[in-house]
Amino acid sequence: MDTKAMYKLSYGLFVCTAVRGDKKNGCITNTAIQVASDPNRISIAINKANYTHDMIKDTGLCNISVLSTEASFDILKHFGFQSGRDVDKFAPDFPADSYAIAENGIPYIKLGTNAYFSLKVEKEVDLGSHTLFICEPTEMVVLSDVSSCTYEYYQNNIKPKPQPVGTTPKGETIWKCLICGYEYVGEEMPDDFICPICKHGKDDFEKIIR
Repeated sequence: MDTKAMYKLSYGLFVCTAVRGDKKNGCITNTAIQVASDPNRISIAINKANYTHDMIKDTGLCNISVLSTEASFDILKHFGFQSGRDVDKFAPDFPADSYAIAENGIPYIKLGTNAYFSLKVEKEVDLGSHTLFICEPTEMVVLSDVSSCTYEYYQNNIKPKPQPVGTTPKGETIWKCLICGYEYVGEEMPDDFICPICKHGKDDFEKIIR
């Protein structure tokens, strides 16, 4: 199969946030979609490796903030390139004016977003690497009229461009994700490596020597 066909699928980008006890957390996802209109239902698929996944399973609640074309790479890096198991993503050094608390007590992101949804889980489907949560929207708010950020827009306009071939020091080895274009630098990639953006594993990376 040609895995590059995955590039042809259209995705949005979202910050999925959850709260469990005193812990606030969030991760990047590309799988929030409306799956029914009467009654209105939204599905999200969250990788089981994400700390946010466990929080949603335990509480049955989350928020989805829709990233816009004004989103910065820093927001995607903050919520997508590190785990809530290791860091507090809502620590005091995360600007307080970049998020607010919705009526369900869960943060939503105000910076670089155009809407948010508060969701209540109705059903779960085990998909192997991911859990599919079928959710009832309990709150829906438009934050701006700026266009939503798609994967294509992220690749072309937000993601930092890789260095041209030949300029990477010492001929470093790059492993490039065929799904989203994320690049891992290192001679060997761990077998259990998960892409921080699209959550695909090592099998979906190709090795590039620069």
